[in-house]
Amino acid sequence: MAAAGIIVRLIGMVYRIPLAKKIGDVGNGYYNAAYSIYSILLIMSSYSLPTAVSKMVSARLAKGQYRTSTKIFRASMFYATIAGMAGFCALWFGADYFASQVIKMPYSSYALKSLAPTIWVMAYLGVLRGYFQGHSTMIPTAVSQIFEQVVNAVVSIVAASVLFDIGVKSNLVFHDTEYSYAFGAAGGAIGTGAGALTALVLFLLLTMGYVPTMRKQAKRDKGSRVESYGTISRALFVTIVPIIISSAIYNISNVVDNSIFGHVMENLGESGQTASQWGVYMGRYHMLFNIPVAIANSLSSSLIPSLSRAMAGKNRKEVLSKINSAIRFSMIIAIPSAVGLTVLAGPVSNLLFSGMDNEMLIRMMAVGSSAVVFFSLSTVSNAILQGLNRMQVPIINSAVALGVHVAALYGMLRGLRLGIYSVVYANILFAALVCLLNAVSIARYTGYRQEFLKTFIIPCVASAAMGGAAWGIHALCVKAVGNGISTAAAIVVAMAVYFLLLILLKGVNAQELLGMPGGAKVLAVAKKLRLM
Repeated sequence: MAAAGIIVRLIGMVYRIPLAKKIGDVGNGYYNAAYSIYSILLIMSSYSLPTAVSKMVSARLAKGQYRTSTKIFRASMFYATIAGMAGFCALWFGADYFASQVIKMPYSSYALKSLAPTIWVMAYLGVLRGYFQGHSTMIPTAVSQIFEQVVNAVVSIVAASVLFDIGVKSNLVFHDTEYSYAFGAAGGAIGTGAGALTALVLFLLLTMGYVPTMRKQAKRDKGSRVESYGTISRALFVTIVPIIISSAIYNISNVVDNSIFGHVMENLGESGQTASQWGVYMGRYHMLFNIPVAIANSLSSSLIPSLSRAMAGKNRKEVLSKINSAIRFSMIIAIPSAVGLTVLAGPVSNLLFSGMDNEMLIRMMAVGSSAVVFFSLSTVSNAILQGLNRMQVPIINSAVALGVHVAALYGMLRGLRLGIYSVVYANILFAALVCLLNAVSIARYTGYRQEFLKTFIIPCVASAAMGGAAWGIHALCVKAVGNGISTAAAIVVAMAVYFLLLILLKGVNAQELLGMPGGAKVLAVAKKLRLM
């Protein structure tokens, strides 16, 4: 899942570069504003299904209740039908209201309507992914995500290009300038739906092939009785609702930010910059820091069912071990990623978005890359609490953090007039508060005591040296070989320096390396060099 998460984000980064150049920051602003609304409705309808279904199925499988796990699958598919249809209708018929009244970008309604069918598709896809995750296999989800993103990339670029050109003609007909950006954003949204549909087809084929296995498992059922659909539905509802609320509060910050930013900028008489600045923030800044955060999301998907099984078996030692491993692994990746994005903010931005005005993006990356650490840790800690059956705790913690976040954002926009940078700082504050509150909650409910040396201090020391090496290599090479080669060389040297120091400082051992994507190769090299 972690490896697939990285691949998916890299594919996303690759295709978003030509997409951004085609539809511009304004088109990116429309697309990402629409995507924020879509994300909230997706959370309300189906985003929680993989987590809820995997949690319920894994708990039953741990007790050998195979027939009940099959009934959970059927009940969840029925829920997906109702919830997906409701989400589709809300987004399709409410597109104009959301665009004009909530996010203050009327032209984003085209992208909103293009995203509406995807909600229904994602509802079914969520159940199927959750069912197989509950069986402790992440491969179907990982593979489907890669296929989904490949199709998304191809269709998004083609559809955005075609519709952007149609929009240019519409601009001439209606004496406007925005239709090209709006239609281009809609093309990107169509790609999202095409990718989701491809993943759904793959899962349906896989499920059809898995039916004989489900029947064999039912014959080995150890349960004395099979839970009724009514009992399962109530349990599904009780599981889903807290996850929905927690995820909505945690993810609604983008919609809240968009709405507050749009309204305040309008009141300050600067509404003309809203779409373009939001396009830089969500379309480019978010895209870059979300690549390492994807690993935390992948960890969360696999962590919840495994923690649920450990809790069902009342294995406290295993619970604490999984918590420690998840936090350590996320920090080993997140800390150097944040440092690298800070040190190489200019070179990376100019390499990926050559020919575009990157001044604002570079400044955002330089001051906001610490978000990688806080969002990674907060995502993992939310999953830990959900896996511990403390479903309401992330809701409370996220709600408290969101309240502080909104107050800080409004103050920085109105009082300090920091513009889009207010959103960057406020989001870092939000994620940091969630981390702190979740850490207190995890310690309270499990007695877990955070280890600091190998989890935080050693990665920070190794990352600091890595950052110095990366900066030095780029500065030495850039005049001789240009930005592209010097940036690539700096990244390669940075990775080597980081993992070398991580090993020398005893920040990771052989067993932990084997648990990381590509860790076996790193371990083999380390042994050849007699580092381990």
